[in-house]
Amino acid sequence: MHVNPEERSLPSAAPTTAPTSRKRFVIPGLRWWIVALLFGAAVLNYVDRQTLSALAPTIQSDLGMDDRDYANVVNIFLIAYTIAYLISGRITDRLGTRAGMVLFVAWWSIANMITAGAQGMRSMSICRFTLGLGEAGVWPAASKAVSEWFPARQRALAIGFYTMGATIGATLAPYIVIPLATYPYAEKIPFVTSIFSHGTGWRVAFVVTGAAGLVWLIPWLLLYRQPRGNRFLGAKELQLIEEMSPEDAAKEAGSPWSWGQVFKFKGTWLLLLGRLITDPVWYFYQFWFAKYLSSDRHLDQEQLKITWVVYAAAGVGSLLGGWLSGRLVSRGMAPVRSRMWVMLGCACLMPVSPFISQATGLDFSMTLAACAVIASLAWLINISSLVVDIVPKHSLGTVFSVVATGSTIGGIVMNMIVATMVTGPSTKAAGFLDQAVKFIFGGLLEQVQGHGYGQWFLVMAFLHPVAWLLLWLGRIHKPSSLIHQTIHP
Repeated sequence: MHVNPEERSLPSAAPTTAPTSRKRFVIPGLRWWIVALLFGAAVLNYVDRQTLSALAPTIQSDLGMDDRDYANVVNIFLIAYTIAYLISGRITDRLGTRAGMVLFVAWWSIANMITAGAQGMRSMSICRFTLGLGEAGVWPAASKAVSEWFPARQRALAIGFYTMGATIGATLAPYIVIPLATYPYAEKIPFVTSIFSHGTGWRVAFVVTGAAGLVWLIPWLLLYRQPRGNRFLGAKELQLIEEMSPEDAAKEAGSPWSWGQVFKFKGTWLLLLGRLITDPVWYFYQFWFAKYLSSDRHLDQEQLKITWVVYAAAGVGSLLGGWLSGRLVSRGMAPVRSRMWVMLGCACLMPVSPFISQATGLDFSMTLAACAVIASLAWLINISSLVVDIVPKHSLGTVFSVVATGSTIGGIVMNMIVATMVTGPSTKAAGFLDQAVKFIFGGLLEQVQGHGYGQWFLVMAFLHPVAWLLLWLGRIHKPSSLIHQTIHP
């Protein structure tokens, strides 16, 4: 039986109080410092991810890349991200949360730094593929950290807090990397120009943002251990962390799941489909909403700063979704049922989506969009919490990774559908990814071709209600029976 390296030295039946053999420095509320580090990792993850898009015009000009080259580089990143999702959780379960997070953050930080050496489309593609292999791992590792450090009633709030780091990272990225890229190095720091030569600004941006991740490793290595073995954790907080219901105790029994058990687990497929169906909504607001405001609402580049409203709403939804389900758990509701009730409320809000494109005034349209984004992120936090609620800690990373592949697949499909809706048939030869999507969804794409954004806003009204019904009919709210079927087929 595999044993988590972080747990090898721990007794199987340890007392519920922290060791007191030597005087220790206790950090009050250490679990919230841990989640603050996860928040920081999420910020860095999205800053590094968005560096390319924020500097795309300059980089394309310097490296001679056209829009099709740029699109291919982005797709290569998404492919690597999807592959990494499948294996990063398994790696986290094998290495442990502490070592797994070190591996992923160090990997993607170095990958971001070496992007400064890209000389063309091919080398840029290799760098972004490498970045994608590292960046996906932060999410299963973070969810595993929350399962180790938080009782059920606080898990969704903790997940919401670190997920908010992603929205803040995406918001901050242009304000960080554009000044780095446009700084007059030749005048102020000429030796830097002598190092990088052509394209000094954007190359420095990749180095600096990547190096920030390596600095993050210092407090992580200092603070993160399993709760029972952490010298900074007080006895009272340890007792809170280790509070466990009979259902939790039954769930944690047994040894780590094999790949066969992971894929036989009905909950894996229910949650994967749930994210595949609903995550495209958030992807749309990240990648397409500004383009919608520009083409249909006729906003210019300066006016598009109003999209900060979307990211602010995403942050509110992340915290609100976690807080609401946590309140229900505190009042005695089972964690899984609390997530489902909050998700039902979110699903009931999503039918406002068609009115976003139909509203005559921009302010009203943005208000409706903010409501939809809040509901979308509150849903995302709770469906992510469901994985933590129903899967044993020893296999959480693996299951989370498989479930999360539904997110990236849904995002890729959404990109193709929305692009077809708003642009009509392509005049260029299709790449291999385009061909794969068209092979599966060819008939659907022909039906929606050239109908504009309004049709997609209508589709978004139904995605969350359909996914909620799928989860409910699949009895995701009965996790004990799902686990029993997996362990005892």
